[in-house]
Amino acid sequence: MDVRWEDFGWEQLADGVGRRRLPVWDATVGLVAGDEGVLLFDTGSTLREGVELRTQAEALLGGRRVTHVALSHPHFDHVLGTAAFSAVEVFGAVAVDVVLRRDRDELRADAVRHGVAPDDAAEATDLLVAPQHVVTGERTLDLGGRQVLLANVGPGHTGHDLVLLVPGDREVVFCGDLVEESGEPQAGPDAMPSRWPAALDRLLALGGEDALYVPGHGAVVDAAFVRAQRDVLAERFGVS
Repeated sequence: MDVRWEDFGWEQLADGVGRRRLPVWDATVGLVAGDEGVLLFDTGSTLREGVELRTQAEALLGGRRVTHVALSHPHFDHVLGTAAFSAVEVFGAVAVDVVLRRDRDELRADAVRHGVAPDDAAEATDLLVAPQHVVTGERTLDLGGRQVLLANVGPGHTGHDLVLLVPGDREVVFCGDLVEESGEPQAGPDAMPSRWPAALDRLLALGGEDALYVPGHGAVVDAAFVRAQRDVLAERFGVS
């Protein structure tokens, strides 16, 4: 019997491509399966959430394991579940590995400030996995019968924003928090507001007019939404 993605709380976007909106912070994770490899885009906010994602991915894909993880940016709700995945190749934007090692205490404190239980935050940051592979420009991954593209289009939301392009009849672009639908884009202390609109220009050039754009938080959007958000950010931060 075919497994239905929606039975596990996932939204299927294309054959072998889906995403799940996690509870509490509405952070999105993406899943892309090829013939030989499986890529997870972001890993949730705790090890418990990471374990749940790992279990669900295996159920959706007939027992196949995640082989690759890509981290969209170094915020707790997108990276703290990574240690739940063993023997995987982990990718991030250039220097995100340095940030995750250097700012481990701040990452834990930020998670607790936002409501993660202190013990859960401590466990996840103690076991935090930094990327072994960093992406400066673009990097193609071959998952077997399916090639996907990781692109460092930032900085913007942070200094280290990585997106994922999945080619197909209709391209799917996982945007991380460069794009948000369920609320206004968040510009914290590590944001680079003056360069955010340009990052969205690069994102749109990558995906094109007909792609599905998957925000870091919220419903799937189209190019018009991304362009409108780009213009709002440009006005908000006084850049062209």
